[in-house]
Amino acid sequence: MGGEEEPVSHSVDVNVPSVARMYDWLLGGTDNYAADEDACLQLLRIVPTTRALALNNRLFLQRVVHTLATEYGIRQFLDHGSGLPTQDNVHQVAQRVDSDARVVYIDNDPLVLAHGRTLLDQNDRTTVIQAEMTDTDGIFEHPDVRRLIEFKAPVAALFVSVLHCIPDEDDPAGMIERVASRLVPGSIMVVCQLVSEHRHIRDSVTEFMAQSTNGSWGRVREPREVDAYFIGKEILEPGLVEVSRWRPDTEVRPRQGRDPEWIEYGGVARLR
Repeated sequence: MGGEEEPVSHSVDVNVPSVARMYDWLLGGTDNYAADEDACLQLLRIVPTTRALALNNRLFLQRVVHTLATEYGIRQFLDHGSGLPTQDNVHQVAQRVDSDARVVYIDNDPLVLAHGRTLLDQNDRTTVIQAEMTDTDGIFEHPDVRRLIEFKAPVAALFVSVLHCIPDEDDPAGMIERVASRLVPGSIMVVCQLVSEHRHIRDSVTEFMAQSTNGSWGRVREPREVDAYFIGKEILEPGLVEVSRWRPDTEVRPRQGRDPEWIEYGGVARLR
């Protein structure tokens, strides 16, 4: 993939569920372990709509990237908390529009780094780095990021279904603002996370995920808390919504029911 090689951490504990591997299992992937499947099955007992939610979230990501590339001319993407590679990843969607589109995947899971490097070995316009998504300075100064991303031009910063992994003390809102402050006008912020109007769902899922992942979890939040991430930004139509309602290209999609226990909520904003 070019650039300087960083050491790959191999500290993968297969007995502790990983959010990235759980998401992979929910999407029907194979890069997960028994602990991840067991945790997903328990989570589905608490919130049965979780698989439909995960699928809707993935389709949202693909629609957003395609829309930004075709309608807004975005050619650079920073995908924070990207998770394990699956079908129609950000670089595949963007590079179908323009083969020169540049993508950096960012994740703290060593398995994501290993699998990403294998997938992207022959793609010199895409890379994956292992970093905490809250380490804005480290990400922006990383040699592979500096090699691929031209920060004098607009960039799309993606935070898709990851902010619930960040605890309040790590200030997810502050992270969003730090990233936005480094991008030029015309850049894009894509932000969504798990929310619920039901306090018992917020509390039970947050407790279960924190225990299951040894604390690698933040909090299921309320929609109004996500609204606050967008203050001062130009929110693109159709606004902040449950993600399957963001510019749907088909009515054939997984359904969560009329009153889902939780949803993926957010939207897309342009920086002025």
